Amino acid sequence: DGSVVTWGNRHSGGDCSEVQDRLRSVKQILATKCAFAAVLGNGSVVTWGNPEYGGDSSKVQDQLKGVRQVLAASYAFAAILADGSLVT
Repeated sequence: DGSVVTWGNRHSGGDCSEVQDRLRSVKQILATKCAFAAVLGNGSVVTWGNPEYGGDSSKVQDQLKGVRQVLAASYAFAAILADGSLVT
């Protein structure tokens, strides 16, 4: 049904309760060392986990629409949008 269940260390992404209500129609989940990014069916992205590892996307959240692909490195995420632009 596209929902998400997490467990483990809350500082490493094991607790998604703060964003649980937004985790619907999840198509893909990617991870850095201590954070997760979920790509939703509507082309938006939800992140959680350690902010130093990409778990806080609030500064770019308004740009994360029409996401085609998310890439994960050890400490950060990057999103490729439908128009070919990149959000980091």
